Amino acid sequence: MVPLVAMKEISKSFPGVHALKHVDFEVYAGQVTGLLGENGAGKSTLMKILCGVYSPDEGSILWEGNPVTFSSIRDAQNQGISIIFQEFNLCPNISVLDNLFLGRELQRGIILDFKQMREKAEKIFSYLGVDIPLEKSVGELSVALQQMVEIAKALLLQVKVLVMDEPTSALTEKEIVKLFQVIRDLKSRGLAIIFISHKLDEVFQITDRIVVLRDGQRIGEVATKESTEGKIVEMMVGRKLSDFFSTREARPIEETVLAVEHLSGPPYIQDVSFTLRKGEILGMAGLIGAGRTETALLIIGALHPTGGRIVINGREVHFTEPAEAVSRGVVYLSEDRKNKSLVLEMTVRENISMSILDRLSEILFTINFQKERDICGDYISRLQIKTPSMEQRVRNLSGGNQQKVVIGRCLATEPHVLILDEPTRGIDVNAKAEVHKIITTLADKGVSILLISSELPEILALSDRVVVMHEGRVKAILENKNLTQEQIMQVILRKEKENYASASA
Repeated sequence: MVPLVAMKEISKSFPGVHALKHVDFEVYAGQVTGLLGENGAGKSTLMKILCGVYSPDEGSILWEGNPVTFSSIRDAQNQGISIIFQEFNLCPNISVLDNLFLGRELQRGIILDFKQMREKAEKIFSYLGVDIPLEKSVGELSVALQQMVEIAKALLLQVKVLVMDEPTSALTEKEIVKLFQVIRDLKSRGLAIIFISHKLDEVFQITDRIVVLRDGQRIGEVATKESTEGKIVEMMVGRKLSDFFSTREARPIEETVLAVEHLSGPPYIQDVSFTLRKGEILGMAGLIGAGRTETALLIIGALHPTGGRIVINGREVHFTEPAEAVSRGVVYLSEDRKNKSLVLEMTVRENISMSILDRLSEILFTINFQKERDICGDYISRLQIKTPSMEQRVRNLSGGNQQKVVIGRCLATEPHVLILDEPTRGIDVNAKAEVHKIITTLADKGVSILLISSELPEILALSDRVVVMHEGRVKAILENKNLTQEQIMQVILRKEKENYASASA
């Protein structure tokens, strides 16, 4: 069987990093190929070479057996190769419709054919099973809906090879099911699909074969149905990983650290109440749009409440901006690391330390650089951040290592209350285990953690209790004693059915 695309002996280096070392990679029409590896293994670099973002230092690309060279993304797209990047490639200040057709607008004569563009956009969103207002600015959409815009943008092209880099990282179970239906349909039409994900259960659901990279080298290839998660993990990390999740050594005490009472606010949060105890991991579950992130933003002052109150250690607080929350020991890790958590042109050291400069300041506001380096070095080691040095620009790190830099900065503030919004999004299985260990260790030491995650196994493995939200309200607070994913989904789906019945009446 002749591969549709074959990459031969691909090598690529960046300053201080040998990203790829003589890597071979093939994809076939009508197949879903999984490309796996830890953060920094070279997956994204290899795909950016395939899609014309980078040129290889060595090696060649064959298209249906013939040598090709892609000098730009447009070159690759003209051949039929499209990529959905892990980090969104969208313009937040323009409309959804403009983003979909930016640089490839449809024309009728010398004028833009908005009618045809709208029809195509509505058709593709219908195919994806989502309802997104075409005139809305992309920056106003949730991360999940931005992900669907990226997918729609790729599918609007005449695609032969579709690269999906972490396409489900911001999607709910319901949206993932629909996406997998789309992938299977595209596969049946003869498309070649490259699926990159750290969620091994999804990889085993949707792929036909799996290629594993480690430290910039190809480790091997397996047929999905003939392999196991344990075997893949061992190929990825070079050792056996017996358990994906950490277990708690201590339990929270009854002292309430954070109380949210009848909280309401934009865009649709209504009468939200819950408590967070000292040393507790309180999971927050719900579908995309349930209001979990918005609740967190109201707590830290990034959004302003219209009702209710927030009490910390028995005293009511009114934060007007996140900096005030940080000063009181309440720290939030955003789900959107690229736009809201990192300064990409600054170094790893500067990003980790920027929230603790007051602690590093000495006489005449000078910085104790040795202390700064010691703290940053400690978090680079604890979080296993893959970087040639702490002076590396964050932009040059992989997505997962960027996420670990954000976590390091949050931990450096030594918070009393830590709000983690999708903390393991885009992180590989080995790094995820390390992050889980850090979360449980912090809780065991008395830090109170509000954990927002779309991965129910993560919620169930780490949480002492689970707040279930739906449409801006708390539907239930469940003790995590033999709690199951099905029980959480029943709470959510029961409300959805009630809404449907009332709308039909």
